[in-house]
Amino acid sequence: MRSSLFSTVTLTGVFMLSPLAAGSVFGQSQQQEAAPTPRNPDGWVNWGISDSPKGVWSVRQGTFAAPDPEPGQPQADPDDDVLVVKPTLSQVPFQPWARAIYDLRQENQLEPYTRCKPSGAFRQVATAYGTVMVHFPELQQFVIFQTGGPHTYRVIYLDGRDHPENVTPSYYGHNIGWFEGDTLVVDTVGYNERMWISNLEGMPHSDQLHTTERFTRLDFDTIKYEITIDDPGTYTEPWSTGWRMAFNPDNESFEFSCQEGNQAFDLMVGSMEEIDRSSPFVP
Repeated sequence: MRSSLFSTVTLTGVFMLSPLAAGSVFGQSQQQEAAPTPRNPDGWVNWGISDSPKGVWSVRQGTFAAPDPEPGQPQADPDDDVLVVKPTLSQVPFQPWARAIYDLRQENQLEPYTRCKPSGAFRQVATAYGTVMVHFPELQQFVIFQTGGPHTYRVIYLDGRDHPENVTPSYYGHNIGWFEGDTLVVDTVGYNERMWISNLEGMPHSDQLHTTERFTRLDFDTIKYEITIDDPGTYTEPWSTGWRMAFNPDNESFEFSCQEGNQAFDLMVGSMEEIDRSSPFVP
């Protein structure tokens, strides 16, 4: 499916950075303008870092849904500086069981990622210590490498193939992509249910999940990230959200042995006082 689903549902919300935060996030002062989007000699966006300073991409304040406004307080309206519209929590079209799972995960996160399981979609690009994105034109592939967690990578096929008729469910699903100008569009199906697609808040999903992601490199320091969730097993209709990703210069991906010295105790057991390891454990 190669048409974007972003027009399916119009959701209001806002993702904002204060002037101070914006200056620190993008590695420059408020007065400085970001360098233009780097390009290869053929004019296509250079998504790699071979011809630019080293660095990784990180999500700032990346959550799937913005908090609902306090009673009596108006919801903020998007302005010219807001790049991506984000729904509020009450606007997410949960099925009743999915909202119950979401609420449970606020109390006891028990996220599979903290036990070194790969995570697809947004959870991958929001991994700890950043991600590296590389376009391999000769292979007709785009690869996203993550540093934290299981230190794995996702392959996006750009050779025009379709999804297999029978996809074996996996953590990253089956990814096909194409370019629409400076935007990389990624269409993914075949997710398993053994991971979370978002961190911390733990938005649930089923094996019917179909995501459409859009990566747009606005300038040297900024990627606009958008994602549409189409999962009839979990939500009553498709919905969209997104945020900005920032380039962190002078940082590099490094060897990350997830199983060794894992210190994410609270994230592994939530707020429960104790865990009975003799009982079946279901994330």
